[in-house]
Amino acid sequence: MSLLTFGASLGPYEILAPESTLKWDTIAPMCPIDFVKHGLSRRSLLALVAAPALPQIQRDWANNQPVRYPDPDVVAVDKSFEKYRIFNAVIYRHYVGTKWAEGPAWCAQGQYLVWSDIPNNRQLRFLEEDGHVTTFRNPCGYSNGNTFDFEGRQLSCEHAGRRVARYEHSGTVTTIADKYNGKPLNSPNDIVVHPDGSVWFTDPPYGILGNYEGQQAKPELKEAVYRVDAKTAKIEIVTDALDKPNGICFSPDYKKLYICDTGTPKDIQVFDVVDNRLRNQTLFTDMKLGGKSGIADGIRADVDGNIWAGASGGAGYDGVHVFSPTGQRIGMILLPEICANVCFGGAKRNRLFMAASQSLYSVYVGTQGAHIA
Repeated sequence: MSLLTFGASLGPYEILAPESTLKWDTIAPMCPIDFVKHGLSRRSLLALVAAPALPQIQRDWANNQPVRYPDPDVVAVDKSFEKYRIFNAVIYRHYVGTKWAEGPAWCAQGQYLVWSDIPNNRQLRFLEEDGHVTTFRNPCGYSNGNTFDFEGRQLSCEHAGRRVARYEHSGTVTTIADKYNGKPLNSPNDIVVHPDGSVWFTDPPYGILGNYEGQQAKPELKEAVYRVDAKTAKIEIVTDALDKPNGICFSPDYKKLYICDTGTPKDIQVFDVVDNRLRNQTLFTDMKLGGKSGIADGIRADVDGNIWAGASGGAGYDGVHVFSPTGQRIGMILLPEICANVCFGGAKRNRLFMAASQSLYSVYVGTQGAHIA
């Protein structure tokens, strides 16, 4: 094995490669985008050097120094991702100061993004007009996941009340679900809405494991995914087959439901949606990259059926991983911190917002979100 140090364009990155695999005079001048230009995709590079994660360029995340186009941290693992990467669109860090950023959701009526800062028990708002960030709700019940329904009402998964809450246009708050069979829910985590008005959400115990992101309590129900009927308000379990069900999203046609499991074995499962029931559970992706395991937290689908997943797995892995409808990793957006959740927003729904640990990021992409929030 020989130790290769990438050229100045990549910074001080070192990888182990077989003597006969890569030629130094070929790879030294390359920046990440060159891998594709030279017919060597990031996926190919990973296979060649057996790297557990991608090298990541040191950059000024305060946005004071410009990033040369195209953004090297928007990575095409497969050539099919090229159409989603805009040449002159770079990742911007809009805000820093959250303790754990979660639950981004786009309000089309107000043209703003709302997201949760769970430990600080507040929601923040990013205004599309000028990028201004304000406190939206404080306190907010230690909210985690958020979305908007087809009437423009915000729904929030609240750890403190162990409930799903809906904020009415009148200013009142309606509890959509807080118990199942008379027992309190664990801590609703992520949430989506169906065109029939039903609300689907996951219920792992993270918000009651301690007092940092809620109020410590003993779980009384097995972790599960629930559906609340729009007409009857009846709550029912659609699956309890996952260890720690977390992020959740529908396919563009609502015929499939994707669920992240952040317990064991840390993967994304996909189900067929048949008559409001889940059928045919299948592994969508195990989230492994070059043999290294990672975690998918929050997910969204674009109009082409690709799944964009907020991910964590260490430097060179943290950020957003993009999968084709068949579960093939096709792209990555590398961030300097764990990304918990994502959503599409903006006037054209082609701006990917990323709630990542202490910060909020965004980047314009060559596709649109499949759903309303």
